[in-house]
Amino acid sequence: MFVVVGVTGGIAAYKTVHLVRLLILNGHDVQVIPTDDALRFVGLPTWEAISRNPVTTSVHDDVARVRHVALGQRADLVIIAPATANTLAKMAAGLADDLLGTTLLAARAPVVVAPAMHTEMWEHPATQHSVAVLRERGVHLVGPASGALTGTDSGPGRMSEPDEIAARALAIAGARNDLTGLRVVVTAGGTREPLDPVRFLGNRSSGRQGAQLAIAAADRGAEVTLVAAHMDADALAAASAHRRIDITRVGTALELQHAVTAAAAGAQVVVMAAAVADYRPARVSDTKLTKEGGDGTLTLELVENPDIVAGLAAHRPAGQTVVAFAAETEPDAVARLERARRKRARKGVDLLVVNEVGWRAGFEADHNAIVIVGSEGEVAAEFSGTKRETADAVWDGVQTLRARVD
Repeated sequence: MFVVVGVTGGIAAYKTVHLVRLLILNGHDVQVIPTDDALRFVGLPTWEAISRNPVTTSVHDDVARVRHVALGQRADLVIIAPATANTLAKMAAGLADDLLGTTLLAARAPVVVAPAMHTEMWEHPATQHSVAVLRERGVHLVGPASGALTGTDSGPGRMSEPDEIAARALAIAGARNDLTGLRVVVTAGGTREPLDPVRFLGNRSSGRQGAQLAIAAADRGAEVTLVAAHMDADALAAASAHRRIDITRVGTALELQHAVTAAAAGAQVVVMAAAVADYRPARVSDTKLTKEGGDGTLTLELVENPDIVAGLAAHRPAGQTVVAFAAETEPDAVARLERARRKRARKGVDLLVVNEVGWRAGFEADHNAIVIVGSEGEVAAEFSGTKRETADAVWDGVQTLRARVD
C-alpha cells in the first residue's frame, strides 16, 4: 500500500517517526510530506532515513511529474499526524499553499487525521467547526487523547499513540463495508451503583474493548449507538470522534437497561460488552455515610440487578442478533469454557464472547484473548490480539452467523 504521511508543525511530530517506522515494518511504501514548520521539530534527513524515500515540502520540486497532485492521486491512504489546529482549519477551508495541501485536494483515498494541540485550542469553537466539516466530508479522526501536553498542561489534545493511529488507519484503508446498512448497539464501560452522594460500587472495566467494537462496526459501515457507562477518557474520545457513532451516557445498571432497551428496538445487532453490576445497594443514602458514632463496621444490603442481556434476548425482534460478553476468572480453560456454555444457554444469546480476567489480565489492558461460543455450545472462534483486532474478530463472527441464518 502507498501511504502518504503528512506531518505538521507540532511537538508531537517526534512520535510520527515511530508511526512511519511501523508502517514501513508492515511492508508499506511511505511518502512523508512535512510542512516547513514540521521540519523545525524533526529534520528532513530523519524523514528520508526512516521512510526510505526522498522528502520535500515544495510544489516546485519534480514539476515534470506533476508531483503536487501525483502523490495524492497515487495514495491508497493519507495520514496527517500530528494535525494542528491550523492544519485542520486549512483542510476544512480547502487551502492548498504547500505540497501537503495540494496532495490532500488531489487524494481520493481515505484520509485519517490525528489531532494534537493544547486543550484550549482543541475546544475552541473554530477548531470544533473545522472538525465537524471534515467529519461530514468523510475524514476519519483518531483521538485526540487526554493526557500530558507540553509544559505542565494536561487534558484533551494529546496525539494518540502511533500504534493506535497505525492500526486504525490501516483498518480504515482496508475496511470492508460488510456492515453497511446495519444499525447496531454496543454497550461499554462499567456501571456504578451509588451508596451515597460520594461513593459507589464499581468495577475495573475501562470500556476500551466496547469502544473498539463500536469503532470497528462504524469503520465497516454500520450506524452505531454506543451506550457508554463509565469509560476511560481516551476510549470515549476515540469513539466520540467517529461520525457514525452516537453516544448515550449512563451511570447505573438500571439506566443502562433503559437506554439499551430503547436503542435495541431499531437495531439488527446488539453487543453487550459493558461490565454491568450484578447487585446494587438496597438503599442509597441522601447524605454521606460517616464513621462518626459507628462501631467500626458497615453492613450493606444489596439487591440483584436485572439480567439485561437475557431480557433483550428473550424479547428481541425477528432477525436481531444478540451477543454477550462474559469476563471469567476461572483459570482452567476447560472449566471456563463449560461455564461459558452454561451462561450462553441461560441468557439465550446467539453468541457469547468469553475472556479470562484477573489482576493483570483483561481489564485496562491493550490486548485481549477471547473464545466465542455459538448457539449450539460450539467454539465458533478463538482469537488473541489487540482490542481493535479482537473487535473485528467478533464482528467476523457476527457476520458468519447472520449469513448462515439468512
